[in-house]
Amino acid sequence: QVQLVESGGGLVQPGGSLRLSCVASGRIFSLDDMGWYRQAPGKQREFVAVMARGGRGNYADSVQGRFTISRDNAKNSVYLQMNSLRPEDTAVYYCHADDRVRGRIWGQGTLVTVSP
Repeated sequence: QVQLVESGGGLVQPGGSLRLSCVASGRIFSLDDMGWYRQAPGKQREFVAVMARGGRGNYADSVQGRFTISRDNAKNSVYLQMNSLRPEDTAVYYCHADDRVRGRIWGQGTLVTVSP
């Protein structure tokens, strides 16, 4: 079984920064894409960013230029550096990892609140 554990969420003022981390553990075969989605209150889960193994990051238009995704394959980890945060970035952020055998695996989510 593979588990993803996110951390780094919290309360931040508009214009501030946070760095989310997500670590995969367990019986991992090989992780292809790793990335982030988010779900704001009353809204559907939406794509934020994704990075292929050894590839470049791809971003939603709403976070392009403010968020940066990175990963450490040796640690089975993916990160999301979030700068210039806005109130509309408030959401539960979920990381995912695409395992070649098990398919897409989700973390439990970490709450990010952007408020004065």
